[in-house]
Parts: sequence; structure tokens; C-alpha cells
Amino acid sequence: MNSNKLILIVEDEEDILELLEYTLQKAGHDTIGCLNVGSSVIDMLDEENIDLILMDRNLPGSDGTKFISKIKSKGYNIPVIYVTAKDKDEDILEGFDHHADDYITKPFNLKELCARVNAVIKRTSKKVDVLKIRDILYKTANKKFFINELEIELTHLEHDLLLEFIKNKDILLSREHLLETVWEDSYDKKLKTVNVAIKRLKSKIDPDNEKEYIKSIRGEGYIFC
Repeated sequence: MNSNKLILIVEDEEDILELLEYTLQKAGHDTIGCLNVGSSVIDMLDEENIDLILMDRNLPGSDGTKFISKIKSKGYNIPVIYVTAKDKDEDILEGFDHHADDYITKPFNLKELCARVNAVIKRTSKKVDVLKIRDILYKTANKKFFINELEIELTHLEHDLLLEFIKNKDILLSREHLLETVWEDSYDKKLKTVNVAIKRLKSKIDPDNEKEYIKSIRGEGYIFC
């Protein structure tokens, strides 16, 4: 049995949240419970080593699948089980289309839920959460970049920018694309901002300008290669 694993539970019904926390703690896991998603949950993902997320889909003003898709796009590689009243065939298929490692419908059997949780943890704990491009190594568990085993100190923006490049190796990325995916809702969404940020990033990952990780294509954008 997988004990001492940290499970994040997002469930907007307080009684169900308490039941899930009690059951999983009794089964030997540690839990963090949240009634909704927000910036505090993102902070938690950065601060804690979460092993599994149990995610409700019927959240106030949102569907849990949207939040999961958002964090997955940012590089969080944490396994997910949806625990939800959405039990139609199309709902279940939609869940698996949105990064589900398993899908449990309400009402659920507590013993079966624990068994499924343990199965997902066992299956996914074998995965190595590492991305490697040339001599750049990215560890998804702690969201850190390394070059030749030395950690690169990056700002949050630089982290997201480099991750976007690594996920799209050898693909031309326009400045407009980078603004939409990395800057998102920032008020500082100007093409000039992209140029400055990339120049700063290049100075950190290639200070001697020898490796040419990021190439500028005049009038088009950038390629990480």
C-alpha cells in the first residue's frame, strides 16, 4: 500500500470534502482540502510536493477540467482523479480527454475509492517527471531547471517562457503566441516585452552566447533548438 502520499482534494461540498479527507487519512495518506480552485491552490502546488489531485468537476462558476488543463499546460505533471456527479458517458470521456488518470462518479464506495487512489499512485509514481533537451534538465516535481546539474535561477516569467520553448522544440513560436501563452492576462502584453524577456532569459541560460538555444527568426519569432 502507498502510505504517506500527499493528496490535494478539491471539493465544494464541505461534508464530502471532510469525508474524503478522513477516509484517505485513515488509509495512511496526508491530505490538503480546498473548497474551490484559485491562486492559493496554485501556490500550494508550488510549495508542496503533491502526489495526486482529487478534483470535483462541479465547482462554483467553473468546471474542474478547466483548472486541470490550465495547470497541465504550465508543466505540472501531477496525476488526477475526477470525483464528480457528472456520470454520463460523454462526461466520463470528456474527463479522460482532460488529463484524467481515473474517473470516479458520485455516489462512490469508499473502499473502491481508496483502491483506485492507491492504484493511480502506484502506477504514476514509476514515472520520472523530468524533461531533458540538450544539456537543459527540467524537473516537473519542483519546477526547476538545471544545466550540467547546476540550478538556473529564473523568475516566474522566465520559467514559463523557457518551459514553453522546451515543450515546443524546433517549432517556430511567434511573439503573439508567446504573449498569449506565457503572459496570458498580464497588462504588459507588448511585442517589445517578449524581446526583452527572451534577451534576459538567454543571458541566464547561455551567458557566453555559445550554445544558441534560442534562435531569432527576423519578422517571424523564435525557435528553441
